[in-house]
Amino acid sequence: MNRKLRITEIFFSLQGETRTVGLPTVFVRLTGCPLRCGYCDTAYAFHGGIWYEIDEILHQVASFGAHYVTVTGGEPLAQKPCIDLLQALCDAGYEVSLETSGALDISLVDSRVVKVVDIKTPGSGEVLKNRFENIAHLLAHDQIKFVICNRADYDWSKKILQQYELTRICDVLFSPSYQEQAPGELADWIIADRLSVRLQVQLHKYLWGDVPGR
Repeated sequence: MNRKLRITEIFFSLQGETRTVGLPTVFVRLTGCPLRCGYCDTAYAFHGGIWYEIDEILHQVASFGAHYVTVTGGEPLAQKPCIDLLQALCDAGYEVSLETSGALDISLVDSRVVKVVDIKTPGSGEVLKNRFENIAHLLAHDQIKFVICNRADYDWSKKILQQYELTRICDVLFSPSYQEQAPGELADWIIADRLSVRLQVQLHKYLWGDVPGR
């Protein structure tokens, strides 16, 4: 079995998004991504990286003494051993989340992992990559995220929300694209339409701007 993964960085910070926003978290950022979203803020993770054995990753994660671990990218599921890494982190007792584009199959992800699936809006430029079959594999503790770039993205996301009855499955997050969609305006749309979604801003961007590794 291949137990090596290409890693861009492992760092300790505050979680900037999702249900655990604000909590100290270790981030394991895998290298590589088959998508090229227009608003991507981690293009530095597309290439390069260093090969790590899973045991080496676990050792580095343990050194921070944190309870929460987020596996992110890039697109972490583009590396098949990511499935083994997620299981190993869960077995070690961490609360583990996976940030994934939703363009790749999530069916093999350990059920203990909180899957944060980003359904790509038209404004991302990658809407055709959405794998809607993944919705059937979501659990109540998982989360779905839409990054909203403009009003057209909002209207499209609202249709998908209703078509798949997503709020019956798990929490749904509407996140304004940083410095592209005004958060207050998005909040007004959500309130006007009485959507049962959570407005999410990227806390780390407001604290530190576009600083990698924060």
